[in-house]
Amino acid sequence: MKVLLDTNALMVPGQFGLDIFEELERLGYRRFLVPRPVLLELESLARRADSRRDRIAARIGLKLTGGCELVEAFGEADGVLVVLALEADAAVFTNDKELKKKLSTRGVTVIHLRQRRYLDIASGRSSDV
Repeated sequence: MKVLLDTNALMVPGQFGLDIFEELERLGYRRFLVPRPVLLELESLARRADSRRDRIAARIGLKLTGGCELVEAFGEADGVLVVLALEADAAVFTNDKELKKKLSTRGVTVIHLRQRRYLDIASGRSSDV
């Protein structure tokens, strides 16, 4: 199964020390997709985030994208994630409350951080490869 990663998802390892790829694999996901707008957000946060902690988490997230498939897309990250999830029949890993609502109302499987220790499936449909 495949999963699209949001900016805040890629920052989880730097913020909470969680191995997101191990957790995603535990949930059955093997293909990790990063849309270009997410990569651009991480680059911006790595340079300009308000806190040092967030800049470091963004830099860690950038390094983690090296093990992911880059998906060329244009536009605002949240909108791109919704469109790509529907087109690719993929789940989305995000902790963004509004994005989770947009995705779940469209039947997209949403993965999110639970208790800062593990990932959980919030809602939606299955996303087979």
